[in-house]
Amino acid sequence: MTTTGTPVRWGDLAWPDFGPDGRVAPAAGHPVGLVPVGATEQHGPHLPTSSDTLVAVAVCEGASALTGAPVLPPVAVGASFGHGARLPGTLSLPPETLADLLVHHADWAARSGIRRLLFVNAHAGNRAAIAMAVDHLRWERPDLRAGSFDWFEADDEVLAELTADGSDIHANRGETSVLLAVAPELVRLDRLADADDADRTGPLVFRYTADVLSTNGVTGRPSQASAELGRRLLERSVRALADLVERGRTEEPPLADQPPPFPTRTAP
Repeated sequence: MTTTGTPVRWGDLAWPDFGPDGRVAPAAGHPVGLVPVGATEQHGPHLPTSSDTLVAVAVCEGASALTGAPVLPPVAVGASFGHGARLPGTLSLPPETLADLLVHHADWAARSGIRRLLFVNAHAGNRAAIAMAVDHLRWERPDLRAGSFDWFEADDEVLAELTADGSDIHANRGETSVLLAVAPELVRLDRLADADDADRTGPLVFRYTADVLSTNGVTGRPSQASAELGRRLLERSVRALADLVERGRTEEPPLADQPPPFPTRTAP
């Protein structure tokens, strides 16, 4: 694993940094690109609406500092229909629109030489849209490699810590801890309060919007959060993502000698 110490941010590069033919990124020095996929949605009274995006960027930049993988600009509005509108601050794309947006991210990244891409997700509500995008890409763009990574399921320990106070990871102990590590100045400690009702998501048959599941937009016990826990969770997630990046540098299909299906999307 190559430790550069400094993340490579796509938005910091000038066009000559992408190479003389505009199709490679020697400044990035890596064939795997990272797309942080976050959300803009209510996160209780104590966390910013940008929480998921901040976490996605932090995980990507941490992995970039270890591997040199370039970090593309974040997708800051995700699929957040599940939060309803009673608690203000949420912005949302339809899942289908988010999937299409991610496909276009891959198309355009390929024009600058990034043909291996990982969508790094920090919001559970994005998973279906990301899966749709990857499905489109693996069928329509056989010249590309696309995959996804959910930071909250980086490994068993990360998932266990994040769900210790309830299965719904939202403004709870774990997520608040990560924000205390990533952007402590944005955590309103004077407003921090545990969920004033039980986690109602577990036994339900159907899915509901958050505004009929929680009165204050919080699940679990953020009062138990700590920056130390946040740093530990972030470090484990960064390491897991960096490992995927390294494995993805040279990975080819197991049956690489088989002819790919005909593409239905025009390659750049």
